[in-house]
Amino acid sequence: MSALGTVGAATRSRSAYILQLMALLWGVVREGTWPSTWRRTVRASFRTTLTSVIGGSLGTIAVTAIIVGLGLVFEAIYWLRTAGQEEQIGRILVIVLVREITPLLVGIILLGRGGTATVAELGALKAEGEVEILRAEGIDIFQYLLLPRAAAFAVAGFTLGVVFLLISLLSGFVTGSFAGVVNTSIFGFLDTMLRAMSIGDFAVFPAKLLLIGLIVALSCCVTGLAASETDTPASLLPRGFTRGVTGILTVTLLLSALL
Repeated sequence: MSALGTVGAATRSRSAYILQLMALLWGVVREGTWPSTWRRTVRASFRTTLTSVIGGSLGTIAVTAIIVGLGLVFEAIYWLRTAGQEEQIGRILVIVLVREITPLLVGIILLGRGGTATVAELGALKAEGEVEILRAEGIDIFQYLLLPRAAAFAVAGFTLGVVFLLISLLSGFVTGSFAGVVNTSIFGFLDTMLRAMSIGDFAVFPAKLLLIGLIVALSCCVTGLAASETDTPASLLPRGFTRGVTGILTVTLLLSALL
């Protein structure tokens, strides 16, 4: 029995993070749909987090999207036109840019700009005993600290993903127009992209962005709230970043497999 207990303790410790993440994900989906959950303090925390995450990430999103537009969209237009395969432009960009690049880069930027700040903030609250004080006052930690952050990151992920995609396409189109390799209007170019997308793409693209935002928020919240008195930002941030990247890649691979 002692040997079984040792094995069980090791198994529980290794699986605790995954189980916590799954439980919190279900909690967000379940309680987030209840109107009574969104009291004034929860709404205020949601607005503050959403403004901070979008405001802090928007500049990085714009610069990265312009680089992707020049390095991916324009190159795809140029080389496919040179090879006489213009009809494949929309499909190639949907497969590479819409399905994979946009959700992945948006998730990493969200993690770097907002997720690490969440780890540091919640880690400090936990290490200084503020979380226990909130519990002693009868405040629901899940609804006050986790739920508004998870919802804000999900909305921010979707919003920033749409902005990233539009800027990438526009920058690639404008560059192609100046280079003389685009012979259609911007509306014709966007129409080509939309026609190349399947029903699955219209469902999976927003699902990826929303779920990646949720996973980034929850992984960072779990890491921060698990901090001990001896933990420092130098030890928490690498752990939170690693967990966040793993979650982003897992979501991307699982949802891509559905297409």
